[in-house]
Amino acid sequence: MEEGAQRERGRGAPVTAGAEGRRIFMELGEQNLDAICLSTYRTACKLRFIQKRCNLHLIDIYHVIEAVRDAGLNAVELNAGISVTRLENLVSSLFNQLSKRLPTTHTIDPLQSTVLLVEFILAAVESEPDSRLTVLSVKAMLAVLCGGKLVDKLRYMFSQVSDSGGVLVQSKFDAFLREALKLPTALHEGPSFGYTHTSARSCFPQQKRVMLNMFLDIVSDPPQCLVWLPLLHRLANVEHVYHPVSCSYCRGNGMTGFRYRCLRCRGYQLCQNCFWRGNASGSHSSQHQMKEHSTWKSPATKLGRALSRTLGCMSSREPPHPIYPEEPERTLNLANIVLAAAQRMNEEHALIAAYVNRLQSSPRVDGPSRQDEEHELIARYTSRLAETDGSGILAEIKRLRTEHEAACQLSHQGSTNPNLLAELRLLRQRKDELEQRMSSLQESRRELMVQLEGLMKLLKVTQAAGSSHASPSRPSPSSVRSVGAASPHAYMYPPQDSLAGVGGDVREAFAQGPRRNLRNDLLVAADSITNTVSSLVKELHSGTDRRHTRTTDSKHTHTHTRREKSAEHSVVSG
Repeated sequence: MEEGAQRERGRGAPVTAGAEGRRIFMELGEQNLDAICLSTYRTACKLRFIQKRCNLHLIDIYHVIEAVRDAGLNAVELNAGISVTRLENLVSSLFNQLSKRLPTTHTIDPLQSTVLLVEFILAAVESEPDSRLTVLSVKAMLAVLCGGKLVDKLRYMFSQVSDSGGVLVQSKFDAFLREALKLPTALHEGPSFGYTHTSARSCFPQQKRVMLNMFLDIVSDPPQCLVWLPLLHRLANVEHVYHPVSCSYCRGNGMTGFRYRCLRCRGYQLCQNCFWRGNASGSHSSQHQMKEHSTWKSPATKLGRALSRTLGCMSSREPPHPIYPEEPERTLNLANIVLAAAQRMNEEHALIAAYVNRLQSSPRVDGPSRQDEEHELIARYTSRLAETDGSGILAEIKRLRTEHEAACQLSHQGSTNPNLLAELRLLRQRKDELEQRMSSLQESRRELMVQLEGLMKLLKVTQAAGSSHASPSRPSPSSVRSVGAASPHAYMYPPQDSLAGVGGDVREAFAQGPRRNLRNDLLVAADSITNTVSSLVKELHSGTDRRHTRTTDSKHTHTHTRREKSAEHSVVSG
């Protein structure tokens, strides 16, 4: 009897979950998720619990595809039945491979996860009468419940329900949707998201040819029967998002997950648990429109985004999913390559067989002629191998090996030669000494420029005072020349940090140049100072001589006038 029942289940007959299959539903009931008012969030939360309890959130769609291929289900029709034993082997391989990939700090029990997942799949299949476990039901449920990106999962789903030209087959999609919607039905959400005969047509009502990119629009605009699928992935993405604000109802210190802000009540925000259960306080009502936030943005970030949006600096939003080519990729045709390799192998085997037959047919006579014949056969076989395409590859490998050995010898000689090491050490020491010398010279140069700047300021003040004493109404030519030479550069170029206010000669001497010599710069500066001092002394001497000449001329004029007045007085008296 038991063997007959097992054969019936192996042919895809209706299955019935045992008493152990209700354990995961008992754990689900303890979560009190039925208190959530919104059916979409309630369904997504229940599926998320099943996903995490079975450790399927640690397995992405690519691992599922690999396990299905290794189990040989790709060569079976989608509507073909599958035995429970084969399902257990498939799920067991998934979790065994997962336990090998996980780090030692995070371990799972593959056997327990296998039992829980198989029990839930069987219960989901049993949720509809006269249903049976098929290849399509296993692929659909594993694709929905596994982790990973939603776009990758939808691409895999589309590959199962499309033809060779990349066009959606409505009958296959209807069957796939029937199996996928068994998951919410098993969680007692059938009245909201159960399968109906119009579910497939409601997904793409006005489209006759549905291609891949149109099918991926489910990410941004899902149909009513699949509205819980994108929400399931959004729940997984915001599980660890923290919002540093308190809930207006439960007064919790901070929120984790979704945050809901009322668009009518100013400053009224609710955590996801209070919003999902319809809690409200004060003047707020559950009928008010709420905005869902999956991230936290500081006021500074909001202000920056608002300014960028106002100024038109915001980049355009990316599409909800990448754009893929409409036609499916064609597989490589390896027939020619395989045939060529097979022909070459057959020729080599033929040569070996001829050699063996020659040895077996000929009498065992050890002599020079026999050895010559053997050598001739070996030479023929070797030449035949050399004529193949592998000769070029062998030559290239030999050349690369020779170059590698030569490079290794040079590097070994350079690393073990004491003379080279000593020379390298001396060069490094010399480099360090030159860098220190260069830094000290730059510091000395900076100090000299500061001193020369002060000295030139003092000379300018002295020169200006002497020229004002010499000719008050007419400036000296040297001052005019210095001012005229410096003023254009003062307005056209910003002054250097240590040459502000320095004359043109000194500025030219200490100008930053790539090939200036410090000794020549100092000599030029010294010559400039000497010329300036000598010109100042000459102007001072010339001013003293002019004042002395003017004083002598005034004295002679005064004496001559007194003499004339005395002569006139004597004449009048006489």
